[in-house]
Amino acid sequence: MTDKIDYVEFPSSNRAVTSAFFQAAFGWGITSYGPGYDGLEGAGIDGGIDQGEDRVAATMAVVRTDDLDGAERRVTAAGGTITRPQYDFPGGRRFHFREPGGNEMAVYVASE
Repeated sequence: MTDKIDYVEFPSSNRAVTSAFFQAAFGWGITSYGPGYDGLEGAGIDGGIDQGEDRVAATMAVVRTDDLDGAERRVTAAGGTITRPQYDFPGGRRFHFREPGGNEMAVYVASE
């Protein structure tokens, strides 16, 4: 599967409170990946709760691709603006961009 939304990130000023809310309200499972990030389980789409200092300001859809460089070229050619250059994260490599209508999104390629 390539170039499909398969992840959503929720920024939070308090990861533990947000995780507890999703767990209580919807029964979603939580996997902690450290003090700043929790993964969601059973939400219908993979996702996470980000408390990091460099978290985005609004909920962000994340697109999975097989060719990160190619996706970056397509994003910029279509009028997107790179907001965070490619970087490594646990599980792969990604970049963030803003589409012309103002939504910030990310594209990632999974680690082999």
